[in-house]
Amino acid sequence: MPPWKAYHMPQTIDEALALLASYDGQAQIVAGGTDLLLDLQYGEDEPPRAALVDVTRIPALGGISEADGWLMVGAGVTHTAITRSALLEAKATCLVESCGVVGGPQVRNVGTIGGNVAHALPAGDGTTSLVALDAQAEVAWHDGRREWLPILTLYKGPGVSALDSHRDVLVRFRFRPTGAGEGTAFRRIMRPQGVALPILGCAVWVRLDAAGERYADVRVCIGPVARTPTRAADVEDALRGEPASEETLARAVRVAQETLHPRTSKYRATAAYRRYMLETLLRGALPLAVQRARSGEARAEGVGLG
Repeated sequence: MPPWKAYHMPQTIDEALALLASYDGQAQIVAGGTDLLLDLQYGEDEPPRAALVDVTRIPALGGISEADGWLMVGAGVTHTAITRSALLEAKATCLVESCGVVGGPQVRNVGTIGGNVAHALPAGDGTTSLVALDAQAEVAWHDGRREWLPILTLYKGPGVSALDSHRDVLVRFRFRPTGAGEGTAFRRIMRPQGVALPILGCAVWVRLDAAGERYADVRVCIGPVARTPTRAADVEDALRGEPASEETLARAVRVAQETLHPRTSKYRATAAYRRYMLETLLRGALPLAVQRARSGEARAEGVGLG
């Protein structure tokens, strides 16, 4: 017997919200189900659900597009669909690279970018890139409000989201495409046997000056180093306005190792090892983003591993 009594497949956001409301918090949204179904089957403290509300048939939660200066990605878009998008590879390369190392092929085929965010873990690969892209999320709240929010406002703690998956619907994400003199990159360190949990992940977005010599602006997200995803503000400050040189990169690495404090995790690595590997991540991601910003060309690397 499945650990739920009813299974619904609404066709619209309003229908999904109405179904959730009718169960008064006893139903839950499901999309790819790569985390939820395992929790329901094996989680010792997980109560049965009265119903699951499958949102994968809602057109508004699907699709990848560009309009009015924004790239739009539906919350129900799978990791595989993201990795196959030529638009995202060209204009949001780090997102393609991060979604390309999530789990294995079977997980990527059904797991969604919205699920990656809604699960609210600070190590989410897709989340890390969305933060570096300064993404916003559109939320359909149970009280009828519909609003765009900075993605970081959705995170309240490890596994704790501002969204109530028993009542609210995460609709889509938007962020600016990279333009002239801009580039992104993602790098991840994981165990060689392919354990899904990353030891650390790093996404960067850079904008160079007109001469292509200095960091005019930069965003860096490395996780997990805190209870929620966060920008590495001190690292960004060490780069902004400085030459895109080895000396600047070395200084940014020192700042990262002094200011970021990943903890020891029995499932990932020791704090000392993770702190040491910050250098590997930054030396991999920053020069690659700079190269892409200078050339105007980007081809995602490392996609499909695992």
